[in-house]
Amino acid sequence: MDVDAWIDTSLWRFFHAFAAWWEGVTIASRKFRARGFNRVLVELTCEGLTLGLAGFILLFALAQPSIKATAHGLPQETDYSVLFLDRHGEEIGRRGVLRSAAVPIDEIPDQFIKALLATEDRRFFDHFGIDFFGLVRALSENARAGGVVQGGSTLTQQLAKNLFLSNERTLDRKIKEAFLALWLETHLSKREILSMYLDRAYMGGGTFGAAAAAEFYFGKNIRDVSLAEAAMLAGLFKAPTKYAPHINLPAARARANEVLTNMVQANFLTEGQVIEARRHPATAIDRKTIQSPDYFLDYAFDEVQKIAKDAGIKPRNLVARTTLDMDLQKLADESIEYHLRQFGSSYHVGQAAMVSIADDGSVRAMVGGRDYGESQFNRAARALRQPGSSFKVYVYATAMKQGMKPSDTIVDSPITIGKWSPQNYEHSFAGRISLSYALAHSLNVPAVKLYQKVGFQNTVETAKDMGVESKLRGDKTMALGTSEVTVLDQATAYTVFANGGMDPHRHSISQITDSSGKVLWDARRDMPPRRRVLSEEATKSMNEMLVAVAEGGTGRRSQLSMVRNGGKTGTTQDYRDGWFCGFTGNFSTAVWYGNDSFKPTNRLTGGTLPAMTWQRYMEAAEKTVSLKPIPYIDNPFKTDAGAAASADGAPDQPRVPDTLTRPAQDVLAEIATQLENLPPMELEHLASARNAGDGSSPQP
Repeated sequence: MDVDAWIDTSLWRFFHAFAAWWEGVTIASRKFRARGFNRVLVELTCEGLTLGLAGFILLFALAQPSIKATAHGLPQETDYSVLFLDRHGEEIGRRGVLRSAAVPIDEIPDQFIKALLATEDRRFFDHFGIDFFGLVRALSENARAGGVVQGGSTLTQQLAKNLFLSNERTLDRKIKEAFLALWLETHLSKREILSMYLDRAYMGGGTFGAAAAAEFYFGKNIRDVSLAEAAMLAGLFKAPTKYAPHINLPAARARANEVLTNMVQANFLTEGQVIEARRHPATAIDRKTIQSPDYFLDYAFDEVQKIAKDAGIKPRNLVARTTLDMDLQKLADESIEYHLRQFGSSYHVGQAAMVSIADDGSVRAMVGGRDYGESQFNRAARALRQPGSSFKVYVYATAMKQGMKPSDTIVDSPITIGKWSPQNYEHSFAGRISLSYALAHSLNVPAVKLYQKVGFQNTVETAKDMGVESKLRGDKTMALGTSEVTVLDQATAYTVFANGGMDPHRHSISQITDSSGKVLWDARRDMPPRRRVLSEEATKSMNEMLVAVAEGGTGRRSQLSMVRNGGKTGTTQDYRDGWFCGFTGNFSTAVWYGNDSFKPTNRLTGGTLPAMTWQRYMEAAEKTVSLKPIPYIDNPFKTDAGAAASADGAPDQPRVPDTLTRPAQDVLAEIATQLENLPPMELEHLASARNAGDGSSPQP
């Protein structure tokens, strides 16, 4: 009873005290109650605070994607921009996004900055990322014109889109763009925003940034552009594809004229200052006349990206020194085009590919097709075609590895494997013959029998060790070249014979640096060490047999006048593909002819057009270097200039420039540098030397 009474009493006292307190609060609050006009102000203020809080919550929710996008600061560049040099350090092209090293904002011409601001964002230095006055002006102009004639986005908003967003036209993207613009304005100065915009904006032709655009369109540094060129460049920001001068010069000039008008209207320049630019508009350089080894550059760009990924290279603006020799590249292009024009129609062949590799594994030339403008598909590095009998070298190399000799014999007689009965080209059999004779005359049945003897998997491993990267099937017909490979594979593998049995060590990049010149990767330092693939004895045997192929077998049309060469022909079923893969002590070169449609040719064999093309190219290429003998071959050099023979007669060879070889040029350049660095000679010594040369005594 006592506990119950205590509980009831406590509850009553609590509620009684609360009622008294609440009555006091009510009486006190009456003193602050607004009446009349003041009440209206209070109600509006309360509603405003309520709506403001709701709006703040809504804005915070809408800003979440932008907050997440900027959580780690500015995004890193992901696309590579690579400037390629040939083996002598001369620029040969670019790949990836075409971006030059950033130019400081202070070094960019003032007239270009004014052209940009007058056209894109006149109030850039006055707004905070979003220009409401400019937005209202754009809306009114668009409403008056009945269409979109003026945009309301600021440079900061455009930079935000370029850095973080895509080009999709949605309300969601515009909201994100606005928040990101505010973030940029709070984290970067106006000069930093302008500099970053000029460095990253897309300006057509694959170029990013004003510096790259000036080099691409006008062939000059952004610091040197004229007013007319600056106006044309500034006009690209609106629609770079539409106004690109190398595609539509009249449209680009009309747009540049609008930019000049904007500069006058913005009071940046007077009409008199722009009249010269109106009378003499800018003209873009003709890029069609610029020769570029495009197939090689595509291949080398893939190699650079792979190296950068494997080596953990962070910079995206790179300079890659390649192994390409432009003199040899021109010879390769000329040799392919010459033979396609002369014999393409008669052989019913429309395409060709060639790869030439030096004995150290460096790719010197690559022809991926007849015309890069018509087809960018690289038939040298990507097309998988059956190699025919040019694949037999892997079977014979495996046999030599297992201790066989070229003089060992094999019986050329009918054979059936399951339901397959291989036949020789002439549908006849030669009986017991040597391995050297079988390879020289490209007999199929001995190759199949030898393939069975040495082992399918062993042959696959030999081909892989020699540099074949294509997947090989390893079936019973592979000895006759039914497993597809690339021209690059064949040129790589034959390098083993040229270098004395070492691995190919193929590479197209010799060095990678960043835009400041810092070495990030070097082939001599970072590539794995070379290893032996074939023993010296096996290499000697293979080289002897392959030289016999070129001199007395199916590859007779490939013979050179100065040095002995080896090689192997290849012809596939129905004459769809014709190959010749050969080598000297300096180079390994593979040539392929065929049709993209796999349509049969008119009895094209590897010993005709491919061997003739190989001979034309190599005859000229060997004149550019010091002759090197094929390893382990007796009497490697020829003294008879007329040793090369051709059943069709030897055509005129491509002319090699009558200049010193590159090594000789390098030596002379070094001597010139040393002479320039010599201290000046004293006048007394000079007079003494002159008098000594004249045989007279020095003057007192």
